[in-house]
Amino acid sequence: MRHRSTARTLYELLSSMRFAISLLSILAIASVIGTVLKQNEPYNNYLNQFGPFWFPVFEKLGLYAVYNSVWFLVILGFLVISTTACILRQAKPMVKDMQSYREHAREASLAQFQHHARFPIGQTSAASQTRILDYLQRQGFRSRVNPREGAVLIAARQGSWTRIGYFLAHGAIVLICIGGLLDGNLPLKLQMLLGDKRITNGNQLISDIPESSRLGLDNWSFRGNVFIPEGKSARQAVLNVQDGVLLQDLPFAVSLRKFHLEHYSTGMPKRFASDIVVTDLRSGQSFEKTIEVNKPFEVAGITLYQASFEDGGSHLTLRSHALAPQPQEATRPLKVDVGDSLALQGEAQGYTLELGSFRPFNIENMADETAPAEGSALERHLGSGARSSARKDMQNVGPSIQYKLRDNAGQAREYMNYMQPIEQDGARYFLAGMRTDPALPFRYMRIPVDANNTPDSWFALRRTLLDPARHTELARRFSLVALGPDTSDTMRARMQETALKTLDLFARGGFEALGKFIESTIPAAERDKAADIFLKILEGSAWEAWRLQHPDAPKTPDATLDRFLRDSLNSMSDSLHYGAPVYLQLDGFEEVRATVLQATRSPGKPLVYLGSLLLVLGVFAMLYVRERRLFVLVKDQGEALLALSSNRKSMDVDQDFARHRDALAQLLDARPAASPNPAPPQA
Repeated sequence: MRHRSTARTLYELLSSMRFAISLLSILAIASVIGTVLKQNEPYNNYLNQFGPFWFPVFEKLGLYAVYNSVWFLVILGFLVISTTACILRQAKPMVKDMQSYREHAREASLAQFQHHARFPIGQTSAASQTRILDYLQRQGFRSRVNPREGAVLIAARQGSWTRIGYFLAHGAIVLICIGGLLDGNLPLKLQMLLGDKRITNGNQLISDIPESSRLGLDNWSFRGNVFIPEGKSARQAVLNVQDGVLLQDLPFAVSLRKFHLEHYSTGMPKRFASDIVVTDLRSGQSFEKTIEVNKPFEVAGITLYQASFEDGGSHLTLRSHALAPQPQEATRPLKVDVGDSLALQGEAQGYTLELGSFRPFNIENMADETAPAEGSALERHLGSGARSSARKDMQNVGPSIQYKLRDNAGQAREYMNYMQPIEQDGARYFLAGMRTDPALPFRYMRIPVDANNTPDSWFALRRTLLDPARHTELARRFSLVALGPDTSDTMRARMQETALKTLDLFARGGFEALGKFIESTIPAAERDKAADIFLKILEGSAWEAWRLQHPDAPKTPDATLDRFLRDSLNSMSDSLHYGAPVYLQLDGFEEVRATVLQATRSPGKPLVYLGSLLLVLGVFAMLYVRERRLFVLVKDQGEALLALSSNRKSMDVDQDFARHRDALAQLLDARPAASPNPAPPQA
């Protein structure tokens, strides 16, 4: 008996509406989280976004893959059980109530209805009954007659099938949840729990992925990406799982013939589509298809979507500019493909180039660039992401490359360089970005261009100005020009010594080293004056370095050349904090595009669609189909009692009751008498 009581209590809990609503509320909150937080991203992205404290907390909660988490699937399972139990528990009484006319209602009960009225009738009971039945039939009611002592009760009902909406809506929830369970990778989770399948690192060749990380054709539910460069094919989909990947075999091979990319005038992608060839691996039959966004294609039970596009390994030609003051080679040509790693030689020996991405064009807002007023010189030359501009001037600033330079210790910095010079503040520069952490924005060094739109003059000037072996000559030339030939040898020697010290400090740490020297050796009241002197010495020495390279240059620079020299000093100072032995300039490219298709097998999709349709029909039936029950008690004493009930209160009920009351009163040649409890008006 105790066992039965416990089972009954559990059944009542599972079949209760409150329990089902609680589960639905939890699922709704989880769905909001899954919508706001981008799902199935690499774990490094989440670590950079949430930090080392919250990242493991959210990982334990399964928020990075909410819809495939164990707790979400368990709640779905309980919701299926709970909703099914609700349907079974309510089915019998609801069906019985739908079929019932309630013809055994007592007069006292009818008199308690909110809508009721009594009126005398001027006809016999039999004649009144005939007229009432005929009227109810014309009004769409189905009726039943219950004779009783001294009276007859005519019970009619209309719209009772509104209760079907309950079964449709609850059945829809069951179907949708079952569809979610089928698409929830339950077998895969069980295999991973038992150790049959293991997540592997995504940074490896497909041929190197072990069998324990591969999923066969019998996997009934998955969602992965297929990466295909132009002219190549793929027969596996990559599934991002936690901090690694799994490889899903496909029953067909997909080849990319051509990738189409169109843009708006702003540079944003307007249309991208893939001309593919699908080859069945069993039959060997092939057919062509073009897949576009929002135009998926289904083959062998697997749906292919156009998800995105990436670089497919473009062939790049780079020029490596050495940043050492006395390089063995000023420049070195490099040929590398996007995605490759290359051990550098010469001045950058010991570093490995990891070429991450190539973009053939970049649309940037070039209007009203605003630079921060504080920070280092490198921080003052932030890229487009740091601009604050009220108006828009979107321009294509040309191709760019993004790469990492990794030293022997494994430490890496990330760089982003543009192929073409970009105009800023009335001058043209090559932008060279650098960041030490992927979570940080790039900080840009601006390399001024010469008359030929190349950075060659800047690199030549930099090698001269930062070379310690040239400092004595530059200091001598500067002191001679600054003081004139009539100055005493003592004064000229002192000026030469100051210029030599200035060049030495600048070559070691740029403006930052000069600033520290001024703060540590010169009183605060004289620092601004000292800074102006050092700056004039640097500008004069830079001019002398230019004249060393260009003997035919005039004695004094013009405005354009003066601007170039000042910009060169700023970028030279920045280059000392660039953190790389070389600057890599994009010199040419041969673009190779790649498409990213999403391959999805969703056995639960038809159930979800069917459930959604049933849910709409069920809600429509419950909201818009009105149930009416009309009772007419005809007494032999020549009196009738009319009562009306409805499943929902509304103004229509008042109007329907008044219409039926007046029609029946006129039909029975009677004048309605006032109800002992008249129905109050309803809002």
